[in-house]
Amino acid sequence: MKKYFFNPYVLCLLAFASFTSCSKNSKNTSRATGWEINSNDGGFQYNTNFKEQETAPGLVFIEGGTFTRGKVQDDVMHDWNNTPTQQHVQSFYMDETEVTNKMYMEYLDYLKSVYPPDDPAYANIYKGALPDTLVWRNRLGYNEVMTNNYLRHPAYAEYPVVGVNWVQAVQFSEWRTDRVNELMLEREGYLAKNSKYAAVNGEVEGTFSTETYLNTPEDTYSGQIGNLQGDKVGNDDGTNIYAKRSSGVIMPAYRLPTETEWEYAATAIVGTREYNNYRGRKKYPWEGEYTRSGKRKNRGDQLANFKQGRGDYGGIAGWSDDSADITAEVKSYPPNDWGLYDMAGNVAEWVADVYRPIVDDEANDFNYYRGNVYMKTSIGEDGKVRIVGRDGIKYDTLSNGRIVARDLPGEIAMIPIDEDDTYLRTNFDTSDNRDYRDGDKGSTRYYDMFSDDAEQDDTKRMYNAPKNKIIRDSLGNIIKQIDDSNSRTTLVSDEVRVYKGGSWKDRAYWLDPAQRRYMPQYMATDYIGFRCAMSRVGSKAKEKKTPRN
Repeated sequence: MKKYFFNPYVLCLLAFASFTSCSKNSKNTSRATGWEINSNDGGFQYNTNFKEQETAPGLVFIEGGTFTRGKVQDDVMHDWNNTPTQQHVQSFYMDETEVTNKMYMEYLDYLKSVYPPDDPAYANIYKGALPDTLVWRNRLGYNEVMTNNYLRHPAYAEYPVVGVNWVQAVQFSEWRTDRVNELMLEREGYLAKNSKYAAVNGEVEGTFSTETYLNTPEDTYSGQIGNLQGDKVGNDDGTNIYAKRSSGVIMPAYRLPTETEWEYAATAIVGTREYNNYRGRKKYPWEGEYTRSGKRKNRGDQLANFKQGRGDYGGIAGWSDDSADITAEVKSYPPNDWGLYDMAGNVAEWVADVYRPIVDDEANDFNYYRGNVYMKTSIGEDGKVRIVGRDGIKYDTLSNGRIVARDLPGEIAMIPIDEDDTYLRTNFDTSDNRDYRDGDKGSTRYYDMFSDDAEQDDTKRMYNAPKNKIIRDSLGNIIKQIDDSNSRTTLVSDEVRVYKGGSWKDRAYWLDPAQRRYMPQYMATDYIGFRCAMSRVGSKAKEKKTPRN
């Protein structure tokens, strides 16, 4: 009979190998401590089943990469306001089409139902969101049919909304974020079925806010969320279960795209990887140097809706025209290689950036964006998060006299960060960074750090745009004071935003994605619309690439 001898050292190695193998392969075993996670016996709970961010309603995935931003093919105006620079963009999502009249009407109808304009407390919420339909009027043109019908008539339902200023576009994006996340929570069982209609139908007094739900969920729906709990009713101790960021259910916010994102998405060099296109030689969102299709199937068809010449907004009636005189129904023209429609023509589009004629590419070549204003949650004297509406609704009066709600009731009140938040930081030191390295006192030749005059004399700033004033008298009447000073030298300020792309009113010159223009954020026109974007969390690509050997 054979005798077997076991080496204790070998047994120890085998046990350790088994343990480390289990730790490595089991997603419910911590690789940091070896503890078991997501166990019914106790311990910490983590979402280990999250796959990838799903594509939210209306959006198209745009895989990030590098491109040459600002390379315009024609510069007959000699603006020199978009110097070519190599930029890298993170992956993100963008609306397949511009926001349409029907989409914006859904927003208006929601506000009208939840915040009735006949209630004095809410009167300016709905009115402040209304597009300016008078933008269609022309002193020497008859456009009353658009003034009266363009926004609400079903014939224009799938046409891009216009008459919306930058502030209104931002607020629409915020509202859209809340409605989509409300749907996601309902779908995943955190809210009861049809909870999303509760506020509209008057079943609850308050409404849903994403940030309120994440920070103080018991205050959502004005504290009535307990009546709207879904299948995931509560814990064993009777407390409610709420989704968190770690649950992977909450979508990132809808927002306006940055200028760099918009230009990258419009250029769509993903469709061709030729060297010239990589270096910024692509003139339009489509391939080629002309605005008409060269493909055999639809040769000669216009690829965008734009003004072809003086008195020519669509061409001669028939097959050769562009099928539009004003705006056109979305998806009337072929998409670019990302699957995005009307990135040239139809309407120009607001983007998030504050305008400056010089892009400071030395400061950042990754996700470039000018316009950061860093805020934080407002905490009351009782140590709790402050909710908008409890102390009254705050309204802002824009420079043109339009009154808009700063935040909707039920949202978390936000305040600028202070010195305590920036102490000893190296990456930022103030809340408002819109004029960082450009437009501040140090950018002007009149700057003198030892002179009080240099700090007080606003006319010697590099960007000393007119400052129109809106004040109220003792009776509450608005008094408008236009700044007609002769010392103003520019229209550029921190309240001026970039808009991109050509429109139905523009010549082909503006169809180049690199072209850029600007307008005060409170103004609206009949040729500027917008579309939303959303950041991507996690991996760069939707399908992970197989590593090479």
